[in-house]
Amino acid sequence: MPETVVHLVRHGQVENPRRVLYGRLPGYHLSLRGRAQAGLLAAHFAGTPLAAVVASPLERAQQTATPIAAAHGLEVRTDLRLIETSNVFEGAAGNVVWYILRHPKLWWKLRDLRTPSWGERNVDMVERVHAAVDAARAEFAGRQVVLVSHQAPIWVARLAFERRRLTHWPGWRRCTLASVTTLTFDDHRLTSITYAEPAAPALQGPTPTIPVVPGVADPVVPGVAGPAGRLIPDPGDPRRPEREPR
Repeated sequence: MPETVVHLVRHGQVENPRRVLYGRLPGYHLSLRGRAQAGLLAAHFAGTPLAAVVASPLERAQQTATPIAAAHGLEVRTDLRLIETSNVFEGAAGNVVWYILRHPKLWWKLRDLRTPSWGERNVDMVERVHAAVDAARAEFAGRQVVLVSHQAPIWVARLAFERRRLTHWPGWRRCTLASVTTLTFDDHRLTSITYAEPAAPALQGPTPTIPVVPGVADPVVPGVAGPAGRLIPDPGDPRRPEREPR
């Protein structure tokens, strides 16, 4: 049987000028650069024979998945198991350290880095993401699938696949915005894990251009140049580096 390949894709940059720890909160959409990243991801997968594109139900994941799916004539499927991890800091804005210092009742929540004690347990994240991967492998054996999720679930799932300790510092995760962590299986055996950042250039430099992807309509996005180089007036491109906690 041909190899089964599951691509774990993290969503693109989110419009978040107040630097809110949004977690599972609704209403957080891709920024202009995040949409450009989604276009670059669609171009990255354009030559890959994808059987399905599945995403977390949160807006940022759905928006990242849409152009990838559209390039293959697919509909985005939703899987709750790919959702962001929950945590007690959802809604906190600005400097998280100062937020914690101003709320002593939260200090007890920081007692354990291993589980962690401030949110969903790592073992629970592993269980649900691995279940989503197993479901994709079973349904699309011998084919390739994209699963769009979030940094913490992807990274912890990878640690478990590599049989590494789940305890880690969030700043050490190798799972940047719009990155691709690829799992290759020979039947039930995981044979390789690779990592790529095909959309990283969209976070730096001048306003990015959304690439032309066959079968995908040119999105009209303020502040982002289309294939013809036409730049639509931008109501306020933050042009900031990645400063996203999840």
